[in-house]
Amino acid sequence: MLRYIHFTDPNSAEMVRALERVPRCPGTCFFMDINRSTDMKYLGGLKDWGRKLNNTFNYLLFANHFQHNIVKGIGDEMMLYIPDEVLQKKASNNTCFALLEDIYSGLYLIRNHPDPDLFLNCKVAIHHCTEVYNITFFKGANDYYGSDIDLTARLMGKGIENRIVLSETFYKRVVEDLANLGLPPETGCLSRVSERHTEIFRGVPVTTDYRFIDVQ
Repeated sequence: MLRYIHFTDPNSAEMVRALERVPRCPGTCFFMDINRSTDMKYLGGLKDWGRKLNNTFNYLLFANHFQHNIVKGIGDEMMLYIPDEVLQKKASNNTCFALLEDIYSGLYLIRNHPDPDLFLNCKVAIHHCTEVYNITFFKGANDYYGSDIDLTARLMGKGIENRIVLSETFYKRVVEDLANLGLPPETGCLSRVSERHTEIFRGVPVTTDYRFIDVQ
């Protein structure tokens, strides 16, 4: 449940008590960034890049019913968050594996569409989060804060066009989903997953393992 944090007294004991009562909100965070969108705005007018952005957002978000999970957008990059309890309550596609397959399918259809003038290619980063809190400092706005949100943003630095970067934490949950379904670990888009890589990201005091899937 969203908690609105707003106290005018910087030393408020009530604020400290309120923050101590905020529960964690585990779930899956993913960032989507549309490539070359800035360059495109200098090359064509709104009727060109606006049309392509509309088409791309529809394919990635609305076709997979992700529009309800949009937290915020900065330019052409979006942050989405799906709490575990929300994902599990879905009637279908309620696993991390299904979530990954939906994202891969959207990127695949865009990359291989017969009319390349309709869409823009994207890159995505995904991480399963535990250190996350559903709080906002701005009334009326939904948001999520926590070190795992920041880590997901850092993973975007390893992304390139038509690539999904997934943390090892998220990858393990996908493999667990496949095991529960009685399917081999190379099912679906995981047949294209890379080996494990390790990185020390700026501001993160521990090493992070990740993999990636290039959409062909």
